[in-house]
Amino acid sequence: MKTIIAATILTFTAMNAYAAVPEGAKLSEIIAKIENTADVKYIDEIDWNDRGYYEIDYYLNSGAKVEVKIDPKTGETVK
Repeated sequence: MKTIIAATILTFTAMNAYAAVPEGAKLSEIIAKIENTADVKYIDEIDWNDRGYYEIDYYLNSGAKVEVKIDPKTGETVK
């Protein structure tokens, strides 16, 4: 699990060199918050959207897929 997260973070960090992610974006804190949710099995994908938020896909222990959009500065869900 931790290997998958580390690989995801490294991949996302490499992609950030080409994307305009705002200063102060707290991706590690956002990931930790999602991981600490009791029913989360694993985080599948993290993307940066040009509209200014992270798009994060993760799976629950039940197998259900969850897609969220997170504001990088507040860590709150974007609607």
